[in-house]
Amino acid sequence: MSPHRSTPPLPSWLTWWQRPFPDANTLLLPGRQPALIDTGFVGHADETAAWARAHAGNIDLVVNTHWHSDHVGGNALLQARGAAIAAGTPEAEAITRQDPGCCAAEYLDQPVAPYTVDVPLDDGQVLRLGDTDWQVVGTPGHTPGHLALWQPEERLLVVGDSLSDYDVGWVNLALDGPDASATALASLKRMADLGPRVVLPSHGPIPADPAVSFAAALRRTQRLVDDPAGAVWYGARRIFAFALMIRDGIPADEVEPYLHARAWLTDAARLLNVTPDVLAAELATTMLRSGALALRDGRLHAAAEHTPVAPGALRVPYPRFWPTAEPRPVP
Repeated sequence: MSPHRSTPPLPSWLTWWQRPFPDANTLLLPGRQPALIDTGFVGHADETAAWARAHAGNIDLVVNTHWHSDHVGGNALLQARGAAIAAGTPEAEAITRQDPGCCAAEYLDQPVAPYTVDVPLDDGQVLRLGDTDWQVVGTPGHTPGHLALWQPEERLLVVGDSLSDYDVGWVNLALDGPDASATALASLKRMADLGPRVVLPSHGPIPADPAVSFAAALRRTQRLVDDPAGAVWYGARRIFAFALMIRDGIPADEVEPYLHARAWLTDAARLLNVTPDVLAAELATTMLRSGALALRDGRLHAAAEHTPVAPGALRVPYPRFWPTAEPRPVP
């Protein structure tokens, strides 16, 4: 962080944990009903649970901004220790049905340990988190069930992956349709209209100036609307970089076979009107050239800062193989 940069002050009744990839940032609300917003990557679930316990004791409720692997990785462990899980209704219903597409885990080749959703969340719903009330704000775009959380007294806004200080969430035009970028743009405009004092993003630092960050995010997302091919490329780069992060890189001679086996790459190639072979080669080449990837000791690595993941942590079943869920009471 620049020495000249200052961030808006946070209330004393919350604890913010900025985490490098592959974990999403985590927000803890201690109090009479201790709650955790997003739980990081499955490979760091023990770390997430230990941190939460050290700061708040037992967690009553986990709220997921959306179901991608870097946001729900600690759900299973915390649920086993008594926490209820809350998520946007579209994603909650899919997980209850145990749809194969849950969490896009198999599609993206990102591991997610099995969990259930106890509390479906709808737009406008009010949640007691810790000792304060938060309003659920539906913000689809990055995923159909993506949500934000708004604390009106302090004007705090948890934005998930909708925006960060340097980026916006990628959109999946193949799975969510050609209007996904426009949907994300409408969600950003709705959040900006709230006039938050503090924006709490899932990645990167807290923005110093929410209005400036929203203006930049709106411009970036408008480009995704105006350039669908660019939106596809943007998503492909993000997905591939994440795959490299959680695997400590991939041997260079295995990169293209790995990519050829991915459904997301096949879909991206179709939308770009190229063959998967062409897209796989071009993706690796352009990301190396830009510095987004690095070749070290015969392995291709993501260049962005990230925390290592133990290989054994990736060995969890895809949702289609999750055990049958048992009903459980909400604490």
